[in-house]
Amino acid sequence: MVMRDVGPTKIRALIVDDEPLARRRIKSLLVHDQSVDVIGECSDGSKAVSSISELAPDLVFLDVQMPAMDGFEVIKTIGAERMPTVIFVTAYDQYALKAFEVNAIDYLLKPFDRKRFQKTLERAKAMIRGLQNGDVNNQLLTLLGDLRREQETPERFVIKSGGRVVFLRVEEIDWMRTVGNYVRLQVGRDSHLMRETMNGMEAKLNPEKFMRVHRSTIVNLDRVKEVQPWAKGEYVVIMRDGTRLVMSRRYRERLNERLNKPA
Repeated sequence: MVMRDVGPTKIRALIVDDEPLARRRIKSLLVHDQSVDVIGECSDGSKAVSSISELAPDLVFLDVQMPAMDGFEVIKTIGAERMPTVIFVTAYDQYALKAFEVNAIDYLLKPFDRKRFQKTLERAKAMIRGLQNGDVNNQLLTLLGDLRREQETPERFVIKSGGRVVFLRVEEIDWMRTVGNYVRLQVGRDSHLMRETMNGMEAKLNPEKFMRVHRSTIVNLDRVKEVQPWAKGEYVVIMRDGTRLVMSRRYRERLNERLNKPA
């Protein structure tokens, strides 16, 4: 991180969050702070990368969980050594929070109150003005490594919906399917929508437990009851709850091999 001697000038802040309500919340908490000037807002990681490069903010409120490009990928793309001071905004569980704390990285856990926000902001101001020491670049890099390893095979997904945050254990998911710009996660009779691509979801899941059976469908192999021929070389995957899911020809051999069924 490059330290800036901002002196008496205002701290230039950028707000990055895919939820409009979250962006408005942060902006409302900053509106009466005469030392901070909000120079922009971004709704996704790609826009964040462009804005950080073009606007050179002193401080970034960075949402961890965003579709396509999350907060960690933003830092990786920009480069930790070129990142402004970062306050992570997160709905992560205790594992990730411990990683933030161990690496002395500032974070706001949703939902946060004014007191917590102000305390975190004051720490960031001190860091920007060079009043605190520490190798922030190494802290960021270590944090990225720790959380990336956890994300490679996550035990749970954190789903943001209508202002709520739902913690869903991956092993509970029966199957998932693309619905527009979302992925529908089916858990028994309940379903949840998560802003993610199917390719992104497949990359996060344990291939020994989950398998793609169609370009728009992934199943939990422990929930599969049987596979039956259907039409035009395609098959139907029958789940233990009776749900029938189409399996396209290109995925048939892989699934049959995994389930030890003859092709």
